[in-house]
Amino acid sequence: MLRKCREFGLHRLPFDAVEKLLRVWLPNAMETQWPEGDDWTVWLLLGGRGSGKTRAGAEWLRAAATGNRQLFARPVERLALVAETYGDAREVMVEGASGLLAVHPRSERPVWTPSRRRLEWANGAVAQVFSSEDPDALRGPQFGAAWCDELAKWKNQNATWDMLQFALRLGDNPRQVVTTTPRPGKLLKSILHDERTHVTRMSTYDNRSHLAGGFFERIVNVYRGTRLGRQELDGELIEDRPDALWSRDLVEQCRAGEAPPLRRVVVAVDPPVTGKVSSDRCGIVVAGQCGEGRAWVLADRSLAAVSPSRWVAMTLDAFDTFDADRVVIETNQGGDMAESVLRAARSTLPITQVKASRGKYLRAEPVAHLYERGLVSHLPGLTELEDEMCDFGLNGLSSGRSPDRLDALVWALSELMLKDNAAPRVRGL
Repeated sequence: MLRKCREFGLHRLPFDAVEKLLRVWLPNAMETQWPEGDDWTVWLLLGGRGSGKTRAGAEWLRAAATGNRQLFARPVERLALVAETYGDAREVMVEGASGLLAVHPRSERPVWTPSRRRLEWANGAVAQVFSSEDPDALRGPQFGAAWCDELAKWKNQNATWDMLQFALRLGDNPRQVVTTTPRPGKLLKSILHDERTHVTRMSTYDNRSHLAGGFFERIVNVYRGTRLGRQELDGELIEDRPDALWSRDLVEQCRAGEAPPLRRVVVAVDPPVTGKVSSDRCGIVVAGQCGEGRAWVLADRSLAAVSPSRWVAMTLDAFDTFDADRVVIETNQGGDMAESVLRAARSTLPITQVKASRGKYLRAEPVAHLYERGLVSHLPGLTELEDEMCDFGLNGLSSGRSPDRLDALVWALSELMLKDNAAPRVRGL
């Protein structure tokens, strides 16, 4: 801060003036830290750890209390702060490093009375603190704005939320901001899909310049791509599909950092029906088998099949990169054509054609059982494949699209693990 003051000549100004200038929010805020438009009643900030969502919530409530004209025509006189516990509200929302006391210049800070759980501004605005442990405390008071923090881990979610909605009855347009790291739950999902909700997604990576460098080395790089990392860092709401063959927990148990020496490696290809832009994706998955009989999913090289030359090039690259011993191609979607195209590019390529005689779900079941028995491991970088696995149920994917990545995975693991004549070769010879 001292360097910034000298750089702009601010060190010549009185301390209070400098502090006010440095705490001007809008010029320094990220786009995700300020709401868009005015046609919403709930501003939902789904953010990862350290993404800046708490600061955004505190600044929004400050704007409400002080009457920032870009958001509020006049100051909101009665405000609510709601957290999981009173301790969380005090330590994060009020006294925290990005809390309400910190975002105000010293000369403008509201008076915090912990015993009464109240913040009082000089203009008469008052904020009261509430806990999800005591929903009934919201009976009686009324407010014109509210800030709800970490709603996804509230204890009495529905009761607390309902009581708050009844209390938001002051002014012309009562509003509330919700800052939370997402967790699957009915309340958060209903808020997310409400037409009156404005949704902002925030990632830890977006706020990297304001976080300790060691944090990224110790935490971010360790959890990158995992379900926990996508939830706690990327701010994604990740849910399990009730009828899916794979669960998120099951996939998480399969993660591994490095594969052992492998005795077999195959590249499985689920070719698209056509080469048009609107055609299905070409599924290309690489998997191997170690000497102990365990399967390892090594890579997902699937791509939009704009032209045969693209997926043929990708298949050959995967074959060479992973020193594979065979390419497995499904014949139902133009496999004969696919083999001829591959052989035209490399005549010596070892290819096995497989034909689907059962539906996709029935074909996938035996492979899912391999996972349940703990016989499959996943290397990093398979996020899109894993999402497809956990979204595949009796009626296919929820999007209605073809599960091309999953189809390729099924063919690869079937070749390695479910064939009686899956004889290994000595790799490197």
